Amino acid sequence: MKEYSLLQRCNENAAMVGLDSMQMANSTLEDFCRSYFMFHGLDVSKPQSIFKYLPILSFTESYIYQLDKMNEKLLQTPCNGNCVFGEKDERETKVLVSCFSNEPVRPLVSILEHKGLLTERIREELRLGEEYWALERKLCSALTNKEEILVEDVMKAIHLKSFDYRVLNLLLYQLQGTKVEELHMEFLSISEFLVEVSDDLYDYEDDVLENNFNILRMFIRIYGPSAAPAMLAKCIGEAEDKYASLLKSLDPHLSLSYQKRCAEATKEGGKVSEHPLGTWSIPTVIQDEELYRLKLKSDIS
Repeated sequence: MKEYSLLQRCNENAAMVGLDSMQMANSTLEDFCRSYFMFHGLDVSKPQSIFKYLPILSFTESYIYQLDKMNEKLLQTPCNGNCVFGEKDERETKVLVSCFSNEPVRPLVSILEHKGLLTERIREELRLGEEYWALERKLCSALTNKEEILVEDVMKAIHLKSFDYRVLNLLLYQLQGTKVEELHMEFLSISEFLVEVSDDLYDYEDDVLENNFNILRMFIRIYGPSAAPAMLAKCIGEAEDKYASLLKSLDPHLSLSYQKRCAEATKEGGKVSEHPLGTWSIPTVIQDEELYRLKLKSDIS
């Protein structure tokens, strides 16, 4: 548990991240720079635009990523103490539980405050991040233990999931000393939702295997395997309508630049589509997750 060892050594004015976390967070940071800098009038093709703000953005995303990976390890530990896919070390579980019961983002909050970058809105987004991790644990535990799942909790979780992008975006406003543009925040929030859903569909099988939060998994439990795809498609359609409406409200040049970036991102992800977020393809539903995991484990053995 080297990640938690780093966190344990923090005090209220210092937070630490591991090199592995920095490396793994790099793809998110790159996407943020390429997708969000344009909303701040920054040219991502100019190195000085990136390096001027890179230290604080990289550290913040790496710290959040580190906590996110730790939370995912907890998801593999249902109430019975056994891992969904293999045995879980009891000591490691206790360390993880201790971490998330003791304000895990507090060291990061302290650093941002010390740097004069902390606002109430950033503090709230970080609090919502902790709420997302708690919801993720609650929902995934309910799924593995066949307990009731509320659609309100699922929709709240999927909307909270991109909190790190919002933290980075708000930090960039602070770093530049500019006022938050609410229209941009609203538009990007809808875009983030659609991207999260798209990612969940792409990662569906892996998320079943690892017991990660996934909106399709949750919809299958709530609505059943037959109705779940249609209900999810309805949510996607409603979000796309709002996305299209807000896109028209953006400055024409910004709108065009963002659509171009979306097209680049979908092609880089192996998708080719006229839709700015790629083609919607709902994977084959796994009706019995436990059997799926056992079969995969048997195949590996």
